[in-house]
Amino acid sequence: MPTAILIDGGYFVKRFRRIEPHNAHNAERAAEVAHRWTLAHLTSSGCDRRDLYRIFFYDCPPLQKRMHNPISGVCINYAQSPEALFRVGLHDALKQKRKVALRLGHLADSNAWTTDSRTLDALLKGKREFSALLPSDLHPEVRQKGVDMRIGLDISSLSLKRQVRQIILVAGDADFIPAAKLARREGVDFILDPMWSSIPPGLLEHIDGVRSTCPKPISRKEAWSSSAGHGPALPDHARW
Repeated sequence: MPTAILIDGGYFVKRFRRIEPHNAHNAERAAEVAHRWTLAHLTSSGCDRRDLYRIFFYDCPPLQKRMHNPISGVCINYAQSPEALFRVGLHDALKQKRKVALRLGHLADSNAWTTDSRTLDALLKGKREFSALLPSDLHPEVRQKGVDMRIGLDISSLSLKRQVRQIILVAGDADFIPAAKLARREGVDFILDPMWSSIPPGLLEHIDGVRSTCPKPISRKEAWSSSAGHGPALPDHARW
């Protein structure tokens, strides 16, 4: 059964940092586990080993321009930020992995700044004043373009050309329902790997199964219990 594995890079990085927060900016580690966790899908209990067609990793290049913080006026070179160095390192490491294809979209050209949802909520509710905002409360508004489109096109192409009999998608939202429905109509077995995150209920009826092969993240309650001295909380693992 030829199998293609498609990874939504932005989603993967968020879940990877949730699973291994101590490796949040370790590009080599992120590339290693992305390859290893996805290859684990090729074997499962009671089934013969599947043939890997290719692993597709979808992401965008990081923000790499200089911008002036509107509060402090300081010019920041985002090409040297930890996030930019991590993304570049991750992409370079993935290019060296066997049977991995890197699909890059692009960032929308914008000079706008924004803040996180908690700060915005506090401002709207009057709990904070705009005059009290700190430079660290703001960050550039970064929007990815072309990533979801590339994922949808590849799902369609792989299905219509009969290049694979199974597609495994590492993602967690409902944006890919139309592509998943097309793949299933073409006889492709469509599996979702949400990396242990919850998924929209409406998505379940348009896929053939859910399976996560990465370690299960420790819940916040378990993490608090461990830090409070009640012993280490060990995460469950999927069957490899």
